[in-house]
Amino acid sequence: MMKKRLAVLLCGAMLLGTGSVAFAEENTDAQATEAEASDESAEEETVEVPDAAKDSYDKLQEAEKTLKTTDDHLMMEAPLSFDVPEVDGDAAYCEDNYEETDANHWHYKEYLDWDEANDAKFPESPADGQEGKKVILIVHGAHAWTTCYTEAFQKACDAVGMEVTVYDPNWDQGNQDSYIDQAINEHPDAIALIPLSADHATQQFKKITDAGIPAFCVNTTPEAEAMNYIISYTGPNDWYQMRTLADMLGEKMEGKGGVAYITHNVGGSPYYARCYGPMTELAEKYPDIETLDIQSPGFEASKVKQVVSDWITKYGDKLNAIVLADDSDQAIGAAEACEAAGRDDIVIVAAGISKQGLDLVKDGKLYGMSYQTCQGDAGLAVRTISEWFCGIDVNRVNYLRTDVVTSENTADFEPCQW
Repeated sequence: MMKKRLAVLLCGAMLLGTGSVAFAEENTDAQATEAEASDESAEEETVEVPDAAKDSYDKLQEAEKTLKTTDDHLMMEAPLSFDVPEVDGDAAYCEDNYEETDANHWHYKEYLDWDEANDAKFPESPADGQEGKKVILIVHGAHAWTTCYTEAFQKACDAVGMEVTVYDPNWDQGNQDSYIDQAINEHPDAIALIPLSADHATQQFKKITDAGIPAFCVNTTPEAEAMNYIISYTGPNDWYQMRTLADMLGEKMEGKGGVAYITHNVGGSPYYARCYGPMTELAEKYPDIETLDIQSPGFEASKVKQVVSDWITKYGDKLNAIVLADDSDQAIGAAEACEAAGRDDIVIVAAGISKQGLDLVKDGKLYGMSYQTCQGDAGLAVRTISEWFCGIDVNRVNYLRTDVVTSENTADFEPCQW
């Protein structure tokens, strides 16, 4: 039970709705500045539920209405879906013929633009509801965010009557592959996976689907080809969020100056989205803004502080802004380096949202960050898996709500989820 409603490219403020939101056709450019949902798609959709799943679906609807995140937003909100722009050529062609500063180079990483004709034979939904179903969640590694996510996933599962077991490979690809084998041997009703590597995800999801187990990709996007083996993806629209943040940064810089980037873990989808999303946006809209450097020191504040300190020494007044993949320890390290050098003129933005990051925004050390609800991410995954068990058509790609956090709206996101 699936619908291919490709999603990517959302522009505008926080968007809510009871059904999936499809955006206007004219907004198919990754640099669009605003998109509005049509009246038709904003209306609540009538959902047909098989008799065997009605009681379970009622329980799911009750959870959707009542479960709240720490910062008082609904945890299981409906997903957003978006139009995908056309591009010439396949992934290899785009990577060979477009520069890294051109959004088309990254089209197939940003837009899960897969060929549906190559879809595997997916397991059929039992259409009898999610209650009593056993799900295995395989995350990426230990982190405060991961703890928050798994706790929210468990809470949502409890609310809808599903059982969940969590495996944590601690950022090791071999360990994650072993956990996939272990999970398959346990024959759960579904497996949800946060892939450590976008490029490795295809073989992981193929193995799960070939075993006859429903596979759901959560939180981080895989390579486009992997979608042929995934019932549904749920998670943030990282590329859009970072493009929106870049627009705000470009305006603040008045279209000129130098920017340096601290990335996420190399190879994962946040690595590409949180570096090349803002970079291509700035290159398109603010051609006089120069990319100075890209570094991947990890998430330790001390290591990030050293990198930023070295940048300040090397580039001096040419360093005007820093884009961070993380608003917690990375942001602390960057802020400390700038403070130690007396460089309060350097504009810092980051992907968020942690308590550490929110405090830095309040203190004026972070100019802004994206709002990426951790608990809502887990809630959307559980909602989508539950709907599939209820025999409901689910979108192949489902994105979270989003927003940009500045000093003017921090109260809307407190207390922080992690």
